[in-house]
Amino acid sequence: MRTMCCVLLATWMSIVPLHTQAAKANIEPEYTWNIADIYPSQAAFHKDYKAVEDALPQLSSYQGKLHDETNVATLFALNEKLSRKLEKLSLYAHLQQDINIEDKTAAHLKAKVETLASRYAAATAFIEPELLALPKDKLTAIKNSKHLKQYKRYFDELLEQKAHTLSKKEEQLLARIAPITNDPENIYNNASRGDYTPPVMHTPDGKTIQLTEGNYVKALEHPDRDYRKRAFQTFFHSYESIKNTSAATLYASVKADELYAKARRYPSGLDAALSSDDVPKHVFTNLITSVNNHLPSLHRYIELRKQVLRVEKVHSYDMYVPLVSQSVAKTMKFSISEAQELILKGLQPLGKEYVSNVRHAFEHRWLDVYPRPKKYTGAYNTGAYDTHPFLLLNYDNSLDGMLTIAHEIGHAMNSVYTNQKQPYYYSGQSIFTAEVASTANEWLMMDYLMQRAKTDEEKLYLLNQQIDQIRGTVYTQVMYSEFERAIHKKVGQGESLTAEELNTLWLNLLKKYYGPAYAADPEAALGWLRIPHFYDAFYVYKYATSLAASFELVKQIKEDPTGTATKRYLRFLSAGTSDDPIPLLQKAGVDMTSPEPLNNLFTYFDSLVNEMEKILRKQGNL
Repeated sequence: MRTMCCVLLATWMSIVPLHTQAAKANIEPEYTWNIADIYPSQAAFHKDYKAVEDALPQLSSYQGKLHDETNVATLFALNEKLSRKLEKLSLYAHLQQDINIEDKTAAHLKAKVETLASRYAAATAFIEPELLALPKDKLTAIKNSKHLKQYKRYFDELLEQKAHTLSKKEEQLLARIAPITNDPENIYNNASRGDYTPPVMHTPDGKTIQLTEGNYVKALEHPDRDYRKRAFQTFFHSYESIKNTSAATLYASVKADELYAKARRYPSGLDAALSSDDVPKHVFTNLITSVNNHLPSLHRYIELRKQVLRVEKVHSYDMYVPLVSQSVAKTMKFSISEAQELILKGLQPLGKEYVSNVRHAFEHRWLDVYPRPKKYTGAYNTGAYDTHPFLLLNYDNSLDGMLTIAHEIGHAMNSVYTNQKQPYYYSGQSIFTAEVASTANEWLMMDYLMQRAKTDEEKLYLLNQQIDQIRGTVYTQVMYSEFERAIHKKVGQGESLTAEELNTLWLNLLKKYYGPAYAADPEAALGWLRIPHFYDAFYVYKYATSLAASFELVKQIKEDPTGTATKRYLRFLSAGTSDDPIPLLQKAGVDMTSPEPLNNLFTYFDSLVNEMEKILRKQGNL
């Protein structure tokens, strides 16, 4: 839900950045954005800019007057009008800079908008504190006013927040120390990126490379096991120099989370984090329990890996090398037009209207497709309430590239359906539900591709992709969540977090998750210090819940010939933040308070491993 005093520019980043190919020259306009869809000219941009700038004093004039429901309603209407304009201004500026980081005009416009946004934030900063300072009965009366019906959910959340709101002086103190709580992450980033130098090593063909993140991933996929081992050991040994600093920064970050939670009268940092998403605590704890109950399925896959690779134990440097010939990957190439046609066919279970909307996006320049010099890397979907979505890609004709388009178009359609049905303040998506719309498209596309696989090698390649997707998004992220829960519990009980303690905890989790066929190398114990998400407490579990929820929804869509499940899903896409995430998913047909969605996903995981094993036996590879 959009707050009353800040602009939200909805941007969803792909979980894994694309490997960028050489930039294309002379790109056809049809494969680039039409920025004029936001503003036809800079004159139109400046007109909106001046309108927002001139209205800022009017916003501030309501300070001290929010005890009156008519004033609140008038302020909210004005605030929405200005916020929507500011969203468009911000979108226009930052899209142009993302196309070319050296565009001086774009940089100038972006700086102007950032300054205006800062002034706007200052002008509206009084709204929530002033409302929260009202007596509960007065705030309830304002909520029930006929002038403010459309904001009922906003006031419901505000009343919930009131229980965790402190006195004016205490709130001022927390506000003053808030910047300090970001210091641990800043110090960690400086140590892990600024002061850290990636090590250098030789490849099997005699070349000298620096083990950046990208080169390290490539090394772990190399067929030469001695090289993989060397790369793994070299890479992790290089982190020894910052392990104590990283332990200290993580300890400080967790202490800050726990202190903030206690100050706001939450039982723990976990409770505070879940409250911000309106997610019940048992959803988190049930997730960890369900995954632990299905660890034997992951252990079986590691055992299969051991057999195919013909090794005594699977080490960390054996976890990413493909189990199938990489020659298949070279044949699975798709031009942008081929990728788009595949996506239009693969998404047909979502109905004619959905596919028509996707086709419209492809045909009306919603996508900036190809990499080029100075363009932003990776992929995302963004937009404003009063514009269509814009998708940034760096398409490289690969399977991953095609799935990334499907992923981002899922985010885009979520915005399209929501903005058609919801008023502005309910037009966003919570992080808990946002990835459902994108990963549902990936499930549908992989299902479509596996059904049309022409050879066993193609099928194996796709099975390998799907298995590793579930392993990385569910098992791995829940292991991270278990680690987070453990370190927060230790700090909450007044215990320390030394590098040695963190290493032991991490290594024990690796052993538990990967099972008897896995060898936990001592170097792998430092894995915790490579996860920046730990500085955004209890974030990563949402990757797992989103994937389980989208799998369940897609399963229902495929199994329902009446189309009822599809209609429920489209209503979910249209719901925005009109309710809490769990009820929204329940209305769509999936209950994340129940273990059933995860159980169904793990049953599917088992079926993928069974099918892979069957084909490998048939080929004589087992």
